[in-house]
Amino acid sequence: MSDLFNANPTKVQQPKNEYTAVDIEVLEGLEPVRHRPGMYIGGTDEAARHHLVSEVFDNSMDEAVAGFATYIEISMHEDGSITIADNGRGIPVDPHPKYPDKSALEVILTTLHSGGKFSNKVYYTSGGLHGVGISVVNALSEKLEVEVKRDEKIYRQTYSKGDATSKLEIVGECKPKEYGTRITFYPDDSIFDKGTKFRPHRLYNQAKSKAYLFKGVEIRWNCAESLIDENAKNKAPASDIIRFPNGIADYLVSSIKKESTVTDEPFTGEGVFPEKAGRVEWAVHWAYLRDVKTRSYCNTVPTPQGGTHETGLRNALFKGLREFGELAGNKKAGSITADDVFNTVHGIISLFIPNPQFQGQTKDKLSNREVIRLVEHAIKDRFDHWLTDNKDAALELLGFVVDRAEERLSRRQTREIVRKTVVQKIRLPGKLADCTRQAPEGTEIFLVEGDSAGGSAKMARNRETQAILPLRGKILNVASATRDKIMQNQEIKDMGLAFGCGVGEAYREEDLRYEKIIIMTDADVDGAHIASLLMTYFYKFMPKMIKQGHLYLAQPPLFRVTQGTKSFYASDESEKNRLVKELEKGRGNVDVGRFKGLGEMTPAQLKETTMNPESRVLLKVSIDEDKQELAATRVEELMGKKPELRYKFITEQSAVMGDEFKANLDV
Repeated sequence: MSDLFNANPTKVQQPKNEYTAVDIEVLEGLEPVRHRPGMYIGGTDEAARHHLVSEVFDNSMDEAVAGFATYIEISMHEDGSITIADNGRGIPVDPHPKYPDKSALEVILTTLHSGGKFSNKVYYTSGGLHGVGISVVNALSEKLEVEVKRDEKIYRQTYSKGDATSKLEIVGECKPKEYGTRITFYPDDSIFDKGTKFRPHRLYNQAKSKAYLFKGVEIRWNCAESLIDENAKNKAPASDIIRFPNGIADYLVSSIKKESTVTDEPFTGEGVFPEKAGRVEWAVHWAYLRDVKTRSYCNTVPTPQGGTHETGLRNALFKGLREFGELAGNKKAGSITADDVFNTVHGIISLFIPNPQFQGQTKDKLSNREVIRLVEHAIKDRFDHWLTDNKDAALELLGFVVDRAEERLSRRQTREIVRKTVVQKIRLPGKLADCTRQAPEGTEIFLVEGDSAGGSAKMARNRETQAILPLRGKILNVASATRDKIMQNQEIKDMGLAFGCGVGEAYREEDLRYEKIIIMTDADVDGAHIASLLMTYFYKFMPKMIKQGHLYLAQPPLFRVTQGTKSFYASDESEKNRLVKELEKGRGNVDVGRFKGLGEMTPAQLKETTMNPESRVLLKVSIDEDKQELAATRVEELMGKKPELRYKFITEQSAVMGDEFKANLDV
C-alpha cells in the first residue's frame, strides 16, 4: 500500500497529442456563427439561406406590428443579393452607452444577443427575442450594407462576414418625419451548400404569409425579371403590392379555394387576453377530400411544429363541439375525441404575446405553458356563440365529427388484416377467390360486377397472382351517403377486409395485400356508373392508394367481330365500325356480336381480352398534381349531396357538346 505513495514515483509518459491551455480556442464576436451556422439558422442548405431573409424581414414586421411601419419592401437582385426596407423608426445610430466608441447600429450588427426586444419598452410583442437574428445575417454575408433614415439624415455603413468595413457615415438628408431602415445583404456562398440559391416563388410566398398575418401592413415586392423561371409551375411576379384587409381570414379562403367544406362559412375571430397578456386571431374550416393542415404563428413567426397555441385551439374546438352535441341531445357526442375534431381542421392561428418561448433559434415550436389556457378561453367562448348562432351548420359539423368518431371506433374493431400464414388465419370475405402467392408483389385483385361475371373471372384467372372479388351490382355512393350506411354496407366491408390496408388516416400501403386493385365492370353505361362509384369510394377513403399508383380500370370489349375462324374485339361503337369496314375488304362474312356483360364472355375470351397481362389493356387511375382542385370539384358536382350541381354540369356540357352529349345521356 505504501508503494502507491512513493515519494519518487516513476515518471508517467505524456501522450504524443498533448492537450493544454494552448489548445483552448476562444471564438470572439460573430466567429461562433461562422464556425457553427447550423446552431443559428438550422443548417447550410437552401432552407437556411432563405431563413436569412426571415430574420431581416421579421425585424421589419415587428416595427409594423408595433405600429411604426406601414410598408415593407423586399427586392431580389440579379447579383443574388436581397434588399429589405421599411418606414419604421430606423435602427438607432447614436453611441451605445456600454460601447461609446460604437454606434448602437454597429453593436446590433456585430454583437450576439443585442437588440431592443429583451424588455417590453420598445416592442410589446416581437418575433426576434434572442438578439441574434440580424447579427447572424451579417456574420453569414459576404457583404452587408445598411442605410438608416433618422433625424433628417441618411446614415450608411458596410460590413463583411460580421465585421464593419467602413465607418458610419452621413450620406444624405431626408424629410423631417421620414424614418426607416434599408438592409442589403449578399449571402456568403462559402458557408452555404453548393448550388443553393434564393427562389423567387418561395420568398414571394413568405412575403404573402406575413401580409396575411398583419392586416395593416403593405408589402412591396420586386424581383429582377431575369430571376423568374417562365416555365415554372408556380412563379412569382416581377412586382406586386401585397395587402390583405381581412388578414388570416383571406389566407384561409385562398388556401381552401373551391374545396368542399363541411360548413359554408368559416369560424373566424380574434380575442384580447386579460391584463395585456397578448391577443390571438384565428380562421378555421372543416374540409373534405384534402390533406388538411393547421398553420400556426407567434408574433408573425411561423411555428411549423405547432406548440401551446395550437393546443389551446384544439382544446377549445373539441370542448365546444362536444358540449354543443350534449346540449343538442346527440347521444354519440360523448364518444368524440379531440383528434376527431381537429384532424379535419384546415385553419390558421396567429398569436401575439410579449415573451414567447420557442424551442431553438429557428422558432419551430412555441412552448409557453400559460398560452394553452389563454387561447382556449379566448376561442371557446366565441366558438360557443358561433355554434349557437349557426345551428344548422353546427349540427352538420357535429354529424361530420361523430361520423369520424364512429369510423375510428370501427377501425379499432377491425384492425388491418395481413395475408394468411401458416401460423395465423385471417378472416376474408366469403366470395373472395384469393390468389396463392403470399407476398403482394406481382399480385392483383379484380373487383367484378356480379356473381355471373365473377364465375367467369375465377375460371379465367391465374390462381397464383390474381384474386377475384365479386360485388353485388352498384355499390353505395359514398359521396352522398351517411357514415352509418357506409360502414354497414357489405360490399364496402368486403373490400376493406380483402385489401387489409385500412381506410382514411389508418391507410397503410405496407399492409396492402395486392399490388394492383383492378375495377372490372361491363363495357356499357351501367358498368361505367359502377366504376365511377368505386373510384369515388377510393378517392374518398383511400386517396393515397390512387396517388401511389395501385388503382386500375380493366378495359373489356363491348363487341366481338368475327370473320371465319378469326375473332376481333372492339371497346366502343367507333372501333367496331372501323373493324367491320376493314374486314369487309377481305373474304368471308363479317359477324358482329355485342356482349351484354362480362358474364356472357367465356373464360377464354375474358382471359384473352381483359385479364391476361400479355394481351390486356389497363387504364391507371391517377390525379394530376396541378388538377387536385378540379378533381375535388368534379367529385362534389357529380357524386355529392347536391343534385343541383349535377344538373348544372349536365346543362353546361349539353350546351357545349350538343346532340352528341344528349345522345350519350340517353344511352
